[in-house]
Amino acid sequence: MSDAFDAAIADLLGIEGDYADDPADSGGATRYGITEAVARRHGYTGSMRLLPLAVAKDIYRADYWDSQQLDAIAMLSRPIAEEIFDTGVNCGIGRAGEFLQAALNVLNRQGRDYPDLDVDGRIGNKTVDAIGAFLALRHAPGERVLLRALNCQQGAFYIELAERREKDERFVFGWFLQRVRI
Repeated sequence: MSDAFDAAIADLLGIEGDYADDPADSGGATRYGITEAVARRHGYTGSMRLLPLAVAKDIYRADYWDSQQLDAIAMLSRPIAEEIFDTGVNCGIGRAGEFLQAALNVLNRQGRDYPDLDVDGRIGNKTVDAIGAFLALRHAPGERVLLRALNCQQGAFYIELAERREKDERFVFGWFLQRVRI
């Protein structure tokens, strides 16, 4: 496993904790943040209370890290890769990709720095190339700006979610405390 993934998973597990089964949580029973539905999709048939950590890490690696090309992004910026990973876990990988693509599009100076991306949520070579072009032009301040843009979108998503589903209001404080890092 990559050093970037190892750091990201350690941080994530510190947030997600061990076993939880909160009736207000739409994800249902989870262990290490892995929902029962996701565990079953990966062939796990046991009790969620007993889901092995190694299985959870394999799921995170396949579904939330590799699927978003985060090793390639980490080579450009570990903080951005880690942010996309966390957002993908908590908000969905498609939404994390959309947040990234939309932010890159509004930061490309009307296409002068790199072409606009299709905001389809699928992180591919064009999205990775756009991150590289953006960071090559904007350097460390660009990394901070992109991280802020991603976190702003994530925070807005949490507010809109709680407005639509009042039961999620109980989670908003924690989401902002642990997930939105500006």
